[in-house]
Amino acid sequence: MRVRTFELRLIAVALTGLWVLTAGLVLLGYRPGGPIDLLVGLVACLPISIALAGLVWPPAARGDRAFAGIVWLGLGAGLLLVPSIGGVLNQLVARGPQTLLPSLETAYPWVLALAATSLFAGLGVARRLLGGTAVRRARLVRGIAIATFSTAVISLLFAAAAIANEVALRDRPAGASRFGPTDGSVDPPLCDRRIDAGRNARLVATYEGDVDRRSIGSASLVGLRDRRDVRWAADVATDRTLGRYGMARVGDAAWTLEPREAWREVPVEAVEREDVDLQVLATALRSTNLVTAEELGLEFVEGARARHCRVAVDGTTFAAAFPQVRWLAGQADLHRWRGDIDYWVFTDGELGRAEGSIGGEAGALGLDGLQGTLRATLIAVDRDRPVSVVRPSR
Repeated sequence: MRVRTFELRLIAVALTGLWVLTAGLVLLGYRPGGPIDLLVGLVACLPISIALAGLVWPPAARGDRAFAGIVWLGLGAGLLLVPSIGGVLNQLVARGPQTLLPSLETAYPWVLALAATSLFAGLGVARRLLGGTAVRRARLVRGIAIATFSTAVISLLFAAAAIANEVALRDRPAGASRFGPTDGSVDPPLCDRRIDAGRNARLVATYEGDVDRRSIGSASLVGLRDRRDVRWAADVATDRTLGRYGMARVGDAAWTLEPREAWREVPVEAVEREDVDLQVLATALRSTNLVTAEELGLEFVEGARARHCRVAVDGTTFAAAFPQVRWLAGQADLHRWRGDIDYWVFTDGELGRAEGSIGGEAGALGLDGLQGTLRATLIAVDRDRPVSVVRPSR
């Protein structure tokens, strides 16, 4: 029994350490400039007390199955916490969104980890309150009640603090943003004016498609651009192809990467349409197309002021602006398709975000159905900041 108690305490120590790390990141690193930044960090410290309760009163169990279940409960909480902590760290380092809860997809791992930690500790507290000789069912019910209460209270307190802080920041520029200047007194250029590209940029793009709301796949691209030097890699999973693709251009040399193959050198002309944000600007957002652009207002995008604009496009222009949609559409003739591209121009006159969507007959994709849709999203951040594009190694 002592050995099992020691093992459970080791798990509790690990959970306590992970929650301390989480609270430390939020308490010390989360400073978007809201009125209750500190309160958000202090509320993030509450799960530490739950984990410490599990350390002081470990949920000892006599049966082998019960002990194994408690061990897996503690390990599960830790497995949920580790990647979530990595996500928060990346967000803070990258000066990402001001809110810590940008979506339900971001929040639910934290709630599950908190619930698992609370149940782990709650079973120990219930044993302490009822005594080791109490009926197992009674201890289990009491432990679940304690876990439910603590999870609900802490979750609601943290959500209330984080959301209240975000609401206060909604219309205020941040001190710095990866999207560009945050000076709220400067207006971005009008929608029909020429748009520039940053000298350098970190690029993120996603591509999705569906037929009659049935997904035909998606692709996610991440890359760097240093003037005309570009390198990116994309994970693709569509009805047409599966695997990792890539492109690199450094000076007068170029390389491509395809699934199950190594990087191979190709003529520079073979990748001239693959420079992501520059391609969007050279096609759909060239000056002649912006004459009829629609203005949708001024917005703050992660603290940076931008003008939100929209331009109508046909399928041919869309495919030229986002050539990577070939992973979804193949060589389909999209000239009958119609859609639009939303774009955000920041106060430095540069493109920082673009979102496009087109639709048309599904038969053009060679698929059964009525309505086909292709979507693309591009962000270019940390523009004009030094980046290094290196040649791929074989």
